[in-house]
Amino acid sequence: MKTIIISLLLYIQIQWQLINYLMVLVVGKNINLKDKIKTPPVNQIYAQMQIDSFPKLETIELLDYKKLLAEHLHQNGKELKPVRRHKNSKNKVPNTITCPYCGAPHIYLYDNNGGEGQFLCKVCSKTFNYKIIYSKAIKRKCPFCDHTLVKIKERKEFDIYKCKNDDCSYYKVNLSLMTKDDKKRFEKAPFLFKVRYIYREFKYDFKPLSNDNLETNLPVVDISKIHCSSHTLGLILTYHINYGLSSRRTAAIMMDIHQLKISHQTVLNYADAVSSLIKPFVDDYPYELSNSYCGDETYLKVKGKWQYLFFFFDSVKKIILSYRLSPQRDTLSAIKALNDVLLKIKTLPDDLAFIVDGNPIYLLAQHYFAQHGIHFDIHRVIGLTNEDPISTEYRPLKEIIERLNRTFKRSYKTTTGFKSSAGSIAFINLFVAYFNFLRPHSALEKKVPVLIPELDAQPHMPARWGKLIELAQEHIIILQQSA
Repeated sequence: MKTIIISLLLYIQIQWQLINYLMVLVVGKNINLKDKIKTPPVNQIYAQMQIDSFPKLETIELLDYKKLLAEHLHQNGKELKPVRRHKNSKNKVPNTITCPYCGAPHIYLYDNNGGEGQFLCKVCSKTFNYKIIYSKAIKRKCPFCDHTLVKIKERKEFDIYKCKNDDCSYYKVNLSLMTKDDKKRFEKAPFLFKVRYIYREFKYDFKPLSNDNLETNLPVVDISKIHCSSHTLGLILTYHINYGLSSRRTAAIMMDIHQLKISHQTVLNYADAVSSLIKPFVDDYPYELSNSYCGDETYLKVKGKWQYLFFFFDSVKKIILSYRLSPQRDTLSAIKALNDVLLKIKTLPDDLAFIVDGNPIYLLAQHYFAQHGIHFDIHRVIGLTNEDPISTEYRPLKEIIERLNRTFKRSYKTTTGFKSSAGSIAFINLFVAYFNFLRPHSALEKKVPVLIPELDAQPHMPARWGKLIELAQEHIIILQQSA
């Protein structure tokens, strides 16, 4: 046995040497197994998704099983006893099931069809199927055939309901539109086609356009107590944010050129303090916006793991309106990013639309907002080539947000990733403040996106950073007085 293992190990070693030799011939370098493999974030091809209209909601007249039990006692002179079950009965009712009509617990429920999911309530005499979606007050029905929807899947973010009525007009029309080849494929793999009505009900406890979503804790930072002047702080931010220098290079240039000795950690501490001050000012500023908005996700590494930064952007005024960092590229992150933009629009227009990529989370987010009475269009630019009219029309706007992503990545590249979430958020906040208020844009005739006279009057960039910090402090004082 030992001889066999040794032979196998020798064989594997010879194979590896052969592979390494071939790699040297092809790419001209040896393979080092000790080298860390740098895995980029997943660049997935998004699945096509179709969002159906809303179901019909039917209010159920709810009863109270306790009152019904009391009425039974009054009319018959005796209590209604729970269901008596045989000890060896296989058709037991799970203790998690309650009657959706009166709320009676499982002890009053019969298994009505031999374990197939239908139950009979002894208290209210109504039958129901636990697989069919009942809330305590609402029944969901297909808008095409009035058939009660069936719960088919539970996702992390939403529950999925489907109409399983074979006589549904929606289902019949979709079948009739299939070609012969499609019908053959459908018989073999029906999961490749969407032919039935589907509804998604979200589980989020998130209120769109509500002040409940806003951060109420105002930062308590006194910049005046830091151990440098306003001009020095402006210099540090100019090098670190405007020119994208790392904290170590910023510290080095402060010493080599200005003879000011500071550590790279001090640079990070100053950036974190200024970020906390500036964020409320950036978020609350009364922007004058156009009616053209686009969004996309880029990525950055935090504590060795990829996270996703959701940018939404006024493509005409060149103003960043949303900059959400999330560990997942999920629907809730898309909802929050869109909500940031909606909060900044003074009056929502009837023709409001967002241009995004093919990621289906934005369609789900649109559906979620529509459930709360907030309506807008989503135009998806899919792929790298214009294979549909929408991609052809809106690709120039999508390319604008891609340029914003590249601008951010150039600044982010020098950091080589962040060691903490706080550090990444601080850098993003300062980048957005710089982009909106301090960075001249070529498409705006070298003007900044948001022109503030107090900043424009300053002689140089360090002074503008100092004035921006001063305006942010004044804004916080106003917020504290009104709180």
